[in-house]
Amino acid sequence: MARMMNWLPQSVDTRIRVAAWATFVVQTLIVVTGGAVRLTASGLGCPTWPQCTDGSFVATPEMGWHGAIEFGNRLMTFVLAIVAIAMFVLVLRIRRERRDLFRLALWIGLGVPAQAVIGGISVLMQLNPYVVGFHFVVSAALVSLSTILVFRVYRGNGPREWIAPLKLFGYLRLVIGAAAFEVMTVILGILLTGSGPHAGDADAPRNGLNSEFIQTIHSYAAYAAVILSAIALIIAYRQKWTALAKSLVVLILLNGAQIIVGITQARLGLPELLVGLHMLLACLVVAAATLAVLNLKKPV
Repeated sequence: MARMMNWLPQSVDTRIRVAAWATFVVQTLIVVTGGAVRLTASGLGCPTWPQCTDGSFVATPEMGWHGAIEFGNRLMTFVLAIVAIAMFVLVLRIRRERRDLFRLALWIGLGVPAQAVIGGISVLMQLNPYVVGFHFVVSAALVSLSTILVFRVYRGNGPREWIAPLKLFGYLRLVIGAAAFEVMTVILGILLTGSGPHAGDADAPRNGLNSEFIQTIHSYAAYAAVILSAIALIIAYRQKWTALAKSLVVLILLNGAQIIVGITQARLGLPELLVGLHMLLACLVVAAATLAVLNLKKPV
């Protein structure tokens, strides 16, 4: 035990940085594999939980490729758990000096089994669209926490202050407002998916909401987020808030790509690959919005 503790980092080093990036990557990747499950109608490929089928924890040949896809997504949970445990162990020795990293690693680690349980409940409830939607919300929250983890690994935990003086506090609200519209866009997108054809299984229930209406306000929220981000970028550039300006550029570019994919998929009848790309971009937008909010403060 003592030898292991001596091996652990005494400060943030390459091992911790790699583990932080791995945390972000796998938390994003699980959304992609989950999207593959939903878009291939494999949500009930393993019809029960925690077993894949009665009497077997693994997919059987009789379950076909739907079972293989769903079981593969379940296996990703173990990858997430390994990465989360590694991250937690690596920051154990510096838990007093870097309580921020320790707490983030702990919350992300607890989120992994919580997500597995929520996914299991969605299967047991025959892919109830609201449970499936909540599953995505938690994934987005874990992506956001992983972004904060990477940010803190590089920026440290020293005292920070708002980049804008009190007389410009409205600017801070501008950026936070853009982030709020991003959250609204994601939630509306979840409701839109729950009303559409990609429910995870041909017999899975839909939420019964009006798809056209939700699609309209979903797009309006996205446009509002882009407009607010663009205004914030202009001000950040003039004030020479470099870190914030860079994060806003990334956010606007991702939003632009997301809007193009969204319009294209709607006109082409929601092809699976474009819907999957839309889900991936949603996670990256959440990460970029988180980064923009984090850059509202600078080291003292």
